[in-house]
Amino acid sequence: MRLLYEVRFFANLMTNRRKFISSILGSYLATEGKLSAQTTPSNSTNFVLLLADDLGYGDLSCYGSTQIQTPNLDRMAKEGVKLEEFYAFPTCTPSRAALLTGRYPLRSGLTRVLAPREHFGISDYEITLGQALESRGYATACIGKWHLGDMLRYGPNRHGFQFFYGLHYSNDMTLRMVDWPPLRLYRNEQIIESPAHQNTLTQRYTQQAIAFIDRNKTKPFFLYLPYTMPHVPLAASAKFRGKSPYGLYGDAVEEIDWSVGRILAALKSRGLDRNTLAVFTSDNGPAIRTEFVKHAGIAGPFRGGKGTTWEGGTRVPCIARWPGHIPPGVTLKGIASLMDIFPTFIEIAKGTLPDRVIDGKSLVDFIEDKKPSPDHEFFYYSGPRLFAVRAGDWKLHFIKRKRGPKGHLSTPVYCHSPELYNLAKDPGERDDVASEHPDVVERLSGIALKFQATMHPGKLPPPFWRTFLP
Repeated sequence: MRLLYEVRFFANLMTNRRKFISSILGSYLATEGKLSAQTTPSNSTNFVLLLADDLGYGDLSCYGSTQIQTPNLDRMAKEGVKLEEFYAFPTCTPSRAALLTGRYPLRSGLTRVLAPREHFGISDYEITLGQALESRGYATACIGKWHLGDMLRYGPNRHGFQFFYGLHYSNDMTLRMVDWPPLRLYRNEQIIESPAHQNTLTQRYTQQAIAFIDRNKTKPFFLYLPYTMPHVPLAASAKFRGKSPYGLYGDAVEEIDWSVGRILAALKSRGLDRNTLAVFTSDNGPAIRTEFVKHAGIAGPFRGGKGTTWEGGTRVPCIARWPGHIPPGVTLKGIASLMDIFPTFIEIAKGTLPDRVIDGKSLVDFIEDKKPSPDHEFFYYSGPRLFAVRAGDWKLHFIKRKRGPKGHLSTPVYCHSPELYNLAKDPGERDDVASEHPDVVERLSGIALKFQATMHPGKLPPPFWRTFLP
């Protein structure tokens, strides 16, 4: 059976490589004016995707923060929609893989955080959102933290992004004892600063983003801006340092809010405002405080944080703004996730989805407040294992991680029996009601088993400890 799967996998790999090469060639010829009929009309919708790093559900004013001031994101929410049940994955590489492929991370094999100089990254088999939109005639840019592979073959320039300015991995991955290099800032495939000056990264990302908009304001574009902050080590420019009552963490978040305001203002001043869908979200919940992480965000009313499949680790803020299409000031309830962004953008760009399993669903009717969310379940993967499943208001845990006495996360442990929580009544996941609802436990267990039967993992990375070897 495994041999048959591998034969099918490699057959699909060769087929999709040919299709990808053809699409890139078509895009190039269209740019040269030789296939003008394939050029996307200049009035096509632009996309701006803004992704914070380790931002908690409760870190924005519009999501309940009283200590961190985010007036620009608050205004974005008032002019668009705010999603209350939006999901990411527990750590950054899996979330970025899900976001850019529309698939559960296990399908791409990107199940854990990748390290510097690691000979592993996003597969050529995967088609990213950048590649899909580039084939539609879009100019594409990734400005910020990539984290889908450090080697150039895994970099953004080779996976659908014509312009890249940023980091290949997290800003704390600089351990000299394991031969990790200083943090490197890239422009496309050239190192331009090492070590990168982190205090001004948000400021420089913003400048590069506006410059990209200016270069492409007469044609459709996709701007993907995954911020480095507020991942530790925290940093902020002199203008914001010491301003927030929530300390340096608050300073970093408020500078991101400033950046969002600058980008939205740039779109408006250039007449692109009503023709651009802008989405802001986070890659996972806030870091958990330990003896090494003193400052971190707030998960709102939820339990846990980054690295866990409790709601605090996976439920993140999400704001979408598209004047004239999305109703202003609406708060939406209903399951949605990072994976849904891929099919949503492709539908709006009038493209077609790649010929492989796409787990995300288009949210166009949902964010336009015309229909309920098309997502009815969410499967909480951590690494290659399914930890929990949600269906409606019910969430069933099979595996969980706990915090130790110093805040560190334990190794995953299987629940002696599945734990059941009603998220509508108990968003903090404190009251296990499995014994009171055996029928719900059985139903969600069946949903999980059925979904697992459809899951064909991609090539998985080696164990993380091997990355520390020479």
